[in-house]
Amino acid sequence: MNKNFLKALFLVITTGVFAQETNPEESKVKIDVSGYLEAFYGYDFNQPTSPTRLGWIYNHSRHNEFNINIGMLRSTISYENVYANIAIQAGTYVDDNYTAESLKLFHEAYLGVYLDSDKKHVVEAGIMPSYIGFESASTFSNLTLTRSIMAESSPFYFTGVKYNYTPTDSWSLAFITTNGWQRIEKPNNKALPTFGTQVVYTPNEKTTINWSTFIGDEPVAVDVLRTRYFNDLYVDYAWNDKWKTIAGFDMGYQRNIAGDGFQDWKTFTLITQYAISQKWNVAARGEYFEDQENVIVGVGAPFEVFGASFNIDFIPNSKLKLRTEAKWFDSDEPIFTKDTGTTTTNFFVATSLAFEF
Repeated sequence: MNKNFLKALFLVITTGVFAQETNPEESKVKIDVSGYLEAFYGYDFNQPTSPTRLGWIYNHSRHNEFNINIGMLRSTISYENVYANIAIQAGTYVDDNYTAESLKLFHEAYLGVYLDSDKKHVVEAGIMPSYIGFESASTFSNLTLTRSIMAESSPFYFTGVKYNYTPTDSWSLAFITTNGWQRIEKPNNKALPTFGTQVVYTPNEKTTINWSTFIGDEPVAVDVLRTRYFNDLYVDYAWNDKWKTIAGFDMGYQRNIAGDGFQDWKTFTLITQYAISQKWNVAARGEYFEDQENVIVGVGAPFEVFGASFNIDFIPNSKLKLRTEAKWFDSDEPIFTKDTGTTTTNFFVATSLAFEF
């Protein structure tokens, strides 16, 4: 096992032990330890021979193999108006999604400071979860087991500074500057910091509307930078205690390598979940992703994929989920690897057992 992982694990565990032994009357420092572990098995009916079944999928990416998608241990420390989150991680998601990073050990490592007593203004700095999208790396908070192509093709994390202002209970506004599109370290120091915004409107307990943006230069070749513009919009709505729906739309533009024109990509996702009982949920997803010039998804051919999936959850208690999902992709181009070549369709079934504490 990686020595750095063991050192970080020791740090988080000993921090938690220290928290338990600290007398709250002698110190105002508060420390909480939490974690997440997700084991899975997946079967791709195309029976690919490569280590990962699809190069543009970063979660549950193994075929005919038991493995850990992600294991995470988090420590949260707070003192007066300051807090810090440190989370270490391991798993196939980390191996696949952090290939360009030397600090892949850290899922989170950031500080936060409240600037006022009402906690309406806060500044955070470090490695943070992405402000883009509605599906996180932890499947526990998602409506389906696997991620949509929309989620797999937008940032899961970023490194930078985020200023968040909450003027009312219904509105949250944020301004973000980062090292780039899903970057911990900056790959090209000639690039200026990227910028983003996030507007969250929650008119009532049933509805959340989120609009996030990104603008910045991205390296497309050695010493070649091209400006990228991106918009993410989604609506999360709970119809009642049984039904919940999320609809999301992303669109991005990037300046051509040569000339003043732009390349673009766009995607739409619709997910609906129905709670059969306290212990059983089902969910269905439909999605479409178009990237004709391979700006985001590089498959060597025009990328235009329709997808559909069906998910069922068994929830024996509030900390454990057993999930199974069947997912189907269809493409005009033969972009899916098969045991004997390529094909235009892909069918995949995955089961996971996730524990959150």
